[in-house]
This record gives sequence, structure tokens and C-alpha cells, in this order.
Amino acid sequence: MKLVMFDMDGTLIDTQALIAEHMARTFLSAGLEAPSPAQSRRVIGLSLPVAMARLAGTDDPEVAERLAQTYREHYRASLVSAEGREALFPGAREALDALHAQPDVVLGIATGKALHGVHRLTALHRIEHMFSTLQTPDHNPSKPHPGMMLRAMEEIGVEKADTVIIGDTTFDIEMGKAAGTKAIGVTWGYHENDELVAAGADLLVERYDQLPAAIAQLLGD
Repeated sequence: MKLVMFDMDGTLIDTQALIAEHMARTFLSAGLEAPSPAQSRRVIGLSLPVAMARLAGTDDPEVAERLAQTYREHYRASLVSAEGREALFPGAREALDALHAQPDVVLGIATGKALHGVHRLTALHRIEHMFSTLQTPDHNPSKPHPGMMLRAMEEIGVEKADTVIIGDTTFDIEMGKAAGTKAIGVTWGYHENDELVAAGADLLVERYDQLPAAIAQLLGD
């Protein structure tokens, strides 16, 4: 069996604009300067308290958790108005269909989103049946810690040599490398191509239709 793990934000689903808006509202409501969209983009993929700590420039876990809780409240309040603003990237569904149809491939998710958010979005796009393992900060350390990948491999019973992470940030690539797996960077996401290469990406893909061949190249056809 081969295990193909996907990041969500910036890889499967384009949530950059919504996340930046929620970040700005969160910081302004706390009397802090709002991060720019570019600054928010840099922390997408981290678990929420870690992202908040980076944006606020604080080592105080209580401050980070308060900001994270405010963000969650803005997120929940926005779910109706967010309709249509959490789209799959072009070609994602077709690539998932092709991979899911392969009998020796198991798909999973490793994301900074909370588990309830993963369930909501996979149900929204009717792809929840495709994923056999869901790894989130609810029961793992934040990326780039390898915990999500290690736990997924243990759950599925797959070796490192047969596992790959697909992601758009250095956090995804570093997580995979720390876990001893392969890593594919996607160029349509939130970190730059040269950063993905420097983090250790084995391959980069520019379009979703290139992904199945890239996976076959790394894990064997």
C-alpha cells in the first residue's frame, strides 16, 4: 500500500482570503495591529495557537490561546457568509478521483485545521469518503513536527518509503522530511517555490494533473 497525505489550506482548498480576514478581525478586536494578508499567508498551515503566537510576536501561551479562541469565534460566525469562498483548487477533485480509484493507494489529510473544520469542508465538497486518516492539531503537535505523518503511517500500517505528503508550505515539507517520507510541493499555494525546494521537497508540481505521475515517480507505479 501507498499512503498519500494532503495538506488542506493552500493545497486542496483556497482559503487564503478568508483566513486573512479572520486574522485581521481577531487582532483588531484585541486592540492589536492587524497582520497584513502577506503576514497571515506566512503562518497558514500551523496550528492556530502557534500561528497566533508568531503573528503577535509573543511567547505567552495564554495570549496566543485567547487570540486563537477569538479567531475560532469569527470563523464560526462567518460560515454562512463564507459560502462559495472555500473552493477546491482547479483539478483537485479530478486528481483525488484518480488516486482514490487506485486499489493500492490510501489517502489522508494532515492539516493545521481543527477536526471539525476538516469534517465540514470534506463534507461540503463531498470528498470525505476518500480519506482514511485525518490528522489535525486536535491530537497531534503543530507542523512541522512529524507527529501527524507518524501517526497516519501507524494507523494505516504503511512504511516511510511508501508515504508522501503533498503540501504548499515549508511546514508541510519539513514535517514530511522529519518523518522520513517523500514530499511534493505544490506551486499554487502560500509559500514560494524556492522555499519549498530549500525545505527538502523531492518534486514540485505546477498543476494538479501532474500530481499522479509525480507520486508514481517517487513511490513507484
